[in-house]
Amino acid sequence: MQDHYNMRTEKDSIGEVKIPKNALYGINAYRAEQNFNNHTKFHLEWYSAIALVKYAAYITYEKFKQTALRNLKTEDINFDFFDDKVINALKSSAFEVSEGKHFDQFIVPAVQGGAGTSINMNINEIIANLSLLKLGHKIGEYQFVDPFIHANIYQSTNDVVPTALKLAAMKLFTQLEEKINITRASVEDLESKYRDVLRIGYTQMQAAIPTTYGKLFSTYSDTLSRDWWRVSKCFERIKIVNLGGGAIGTGMAIPRYFIMEAAKNLQQITGLPLTRSENMSDTTSNLDSFVEVHAIIKSHAVNLEKIASDIRLLASDISRENLKITARQAGSSIMPGKVNPVISEFVISAAQRVYANDNIITNLSAQSCLELNAYLPVIGDALLDSIKILISVNDSITNYLLKGILIDNSESYQTVIKNPAITTAIIPYIGYKKASELATLMRNESLNVFEANERLGLLEQKNLQNILTPETLMKLGFSINK
Repeated sequence: MQDHYNMRTEKDSIGEVKIPKNALYGINAYRAEQNFNNHTKFHLEWYSAIALVKYAAYITYEKFKQTALRNLKTEDINFDFFDDKVINALKSSAFEVSEGKHFDQFIVPAVQGGAGTSINMNINEIIANLSLLKLGHKIGEYQFVDPFIHANIYQSTNDVVPTALKLAAMKLFTQLEEKINITRASVEDLESKYRDVLRIGYTQMQAAIPTTYGKLFSTYSDTLSRDWWRVSKCFERIKIVNLGGGAIGTGMAIPRYFIMEAAKNLQQITGLPLTRSENMSDTTSNLDSFVEVHAIIKSHAVNLEKIASDIRLLASDISRENLKITARQAGSSIMPGKVNPVISEFVISAAQRVYANDNIITNLSAQSCLELNAYLPVIGDALLDSIKILISVNDSITNYLLKGILIDNSESYQTVIKNPAITTAIIPYIGYKKASELATLMRNESLNVFEANERLGLLEQKNLQNILTPETLMKLGFSINK
């Protein structure tokens, strides 16, 4: 039973509700929490970014006020500006929230309806109530600082929330870039360390021809290089924002000064390459840029899954390879000593989550209807979820998988010369038919290539040794001339 002495009453056009007296959220957030009854946590990064966008809006409003009062005659101004104390309180409160403070007062879940209005209003309520406290008033005394009139000045959910999503994504993309480079550096270390360690390459899970671990790791390095390059281009894809566009991107009821300056101020505050859209109606209604950047990070998830899957296979007990990975944790509650490839399994599982998010973003972006997409909250949740997942995956695959790989050079060489697939390298010297005889003998008698060659007398052993050095095997093709 609620303690009415510790509650306050707020009202809207629908009716009244009781809210905890000291809660910074208000009736709009309360109704959203009741309506969208799930526990999917909203992203802190997006929460902070929305407050930063509002901070830029308040700075722009302050400059607009100063410019208007300086350049216009008093009788030409037919509306009242906020008192400077209110503006300063709004700025201070918004900046405080942008640092991630009071996140416990953000009660709207990530999965919701309403195109993000509940998100915007929850933060407006937090900023308004913080401002009231700073000005010496009580929480909920909105006649002094109002969530709509003051905290939301010249803003709309439809320009603030997507702009903040792009800001949050950019900050996370910066982290992801760094993590990909660290992962790539770890792979390059393995490539250098095991450059000349021979192994058999496989096609369709069957032995194919000789290669090296260095060559295998080089393929991972190149895929990660492409991933880094693509992620670095994500900033360009989402830098266009509709801040100042209002409800549908037309800027109705918003000062032209605010429209022209708000995005500039946000860019200066963040140092990120944000720029105002030339067609804010397009930027408001069409979310294909989110589809594009998520497709880019989905390709990174694909590459990480491939790397993790390969290593899991190479290190498995059914593999003939000599690659070992570090034991990370006990693998069974009943089988003593069993250790599982948990990091590879984590990477693969996380990649599948990214693919699922891609499906959500694609399908819901297509649900943009006329001037607005009502599903931006879930689209944004999926996008930020994927970026954060990939940041964590890079950490795990680098620190707990790649850095623990060990390969036995001598054992690897013995494995390669015992595999009949090695005979492909000898075809230019003895022809396909004799190479087939050699391979058949190796398979039937369990001989290595040197033992089988000695039995058949196809090549001098010294020549065969020269042919089967890692340097010769890894040359791109062969040349008749030395």
